[in-house]
Amino acid sequence: MQKTWFRELSVYQIWPRSFCDGNGDGIGDLKGVLGKLDYIKSLGVDAIWFSPLYASPQKDYGYDISDYRAINPEYGTMEDFKAVLAGAHARGLKVVMDLVINHTSDQHEWFKKSAAGDPKYKDYYIWRPGKGKDGKRPPNNWQATFPGPAWQWNEERGEYYLHLFAVEQPDLNHDNPAVREEVKSIMRFWLDMGVDGFREDVITYISKREGLPNGFPVPVMCGQEHYSPGPNIHKYLLEYRQVLKDYDAFQLGEAPMMTPKNALKYIKEGEDQQLDMMFQFQHMSADCFVISYLPTGFSLRKLKKVFRRWQKKMYGVAWNTNYMENHDQPRVISRYGSEKMRTESGKAIATIYTFLSGTHFVYQGQEIGMLNYPFKDWSDIVDVASFCAKDLMEKTHLFSAKRIFRNCAYASRDNARTPVQWNAEENAGFTTGTPWFHVNPNYKEINVAAEESDPNSLLNYYRKIIALRKQYKEAAIYGKYKEYAKCNGKVYIYEKIGDDGTRLFVAANMSGKTVSAAPVKRVVPKGAKRLAGTYDGSLAGRMRPYEAHIFLVEK
Repeated sequence: MQKTWFRELSVYQIWPRSFCDGNGDGIGDLKGVLGKLDYIKSLGVDAIWFSPLYASPQKDYGYDISDYRAINPEYGTMEDFKAVLAGAHARGLKVVMDLVINHTSDQHEWFKKSAAGDPKYKDYYIWRPGKGKDGKRPPNNWQATFPGPAWQWNEERGEYYLHLFAVEQPDLNHDNPAVREEVKSIMRFWLDMGVDGFREDVITYISKREGLPNGFPVPVMCGQEHYSPGPNIHKYLLEYRQVLKDYDAFQLGEAPMMTPKNALKYIKEGEDQQLDMMFQFQHMSADCFVISYLPTGFSLRKLKKVFRRWQKKMYGVAWNTNYMENHDQPRVISRYGSEKMRTESGKAIATIYTFLSGTHFVYQGQEIGMLNYPFKDWSDIVDVASFCAKDLMEKTHLFSAKRIFRNCAYASRDNARTPVQWNAEENAGFTTGTPWFHVNPNYKEINVAAEESDPNSLLNYYRKIIALRKQYKEAAIYGKYKEYAKCNGKVYIYEKIGDDGTRLFVAANMSGKTVSAAPVKRVVPKGAKRLAGTYDGSLAGRMRPYEAHIFLVEK
């Protein structure tokens, strides 16, 4: 396994709208980011990943792009971005951009010209005539990810266009070589500016099966078998991969419904490698049935099984990504931990994933233990995906209205998008204006300023274990994974064995109850050095709720 810089990164994800407002208009922006670069650097991370900063009507909060070469005016200017880029690089921080190329906004100039029949842009998107005598039936039965038909009628053109996501997000036609050249030009634009890599949104969806046949008739994402993956996906990704050969940059692909076996087709080292690593979602289903809108309660066994498979299948041949939160996931302490024992469970969660082999990711606010928002009714929610889930559950007639709201409040992406809580002052220090979205009322207790001054805070714990991950990288980052007590539903124990002989042991009680420490004591050698943990002190005969430890056995 080649040891490269991007494999050793800890990456801090910024969802710009809610990070920090630098001009007082209530919306997070690049001036706000610039003012927080020293804070980001203080975490010990090595890179920033920005969720989309591009010009956008914000129908899906930036994932509907109207101009790939412009900064959204709400976030600032291109000069502001260049200042952040220079400031990050001056601090030794890499900068990663989101690349959203499965679809654009319907306000993009390409789409407007395509709808008007401009010969150059006519086939930039996937258009089809309607079916039936009146020509008004959709071309096939595909359903969008945001539930509803995947086809939208366009009166100007007199045809349907395909959109696998929101109606305002028409899919690009990557079968058109001109589209692929546009994508490569966009990549070069940002790489030439100095950006260090891309996180590529739903990248495994960009190829669709020829003829666009009907899909298996299921309520959600009907037709997915014809584009996930599509027939030309590997060809197109290899083509885009060629762009990176002129730059010391990396590619991270987001891949819904991905398994280790299929992931290797994209990220296995070798001449045919198309991506450096991949975001998969299997470990984010440890508290639900398939999707977080159908919660079942957290299962440590489910989580361990997923971690085990990815650690073992990728070892020596491909590379993992390790994350527990992002802009699409509710807050992990509210899901996998305990809000009542926020600091303890937050530390336990941080411990179990930070020392897995793979590039390490932390989402804004995760490092201080931000929690889900206490939504009261539907007027509190703005996320389009939540309303789509509501509509789908209503159609099944299996859930009461109260249960539907409870499920959506638990799973809404809005939980991850409340403003970052910087201090106990008005609006949590996020803005001097009126925040664009709710500030969690717990901000007076949970905020950066309060945790900075507490040596035992979750914030300072993240700093400590990120530093340990680097210090013992031969084991922590590159080491071989060995798990113990696999069937134990409360305690997670694994060892990382480095080529240099260093051995790290990670052990955590992931339950809210006191349990026996015997399974850990049987595994960890006597004399092992304790590096860090949830509570002060060594491992005793019983493990307290969310008690976690990291032990070292040196070569």
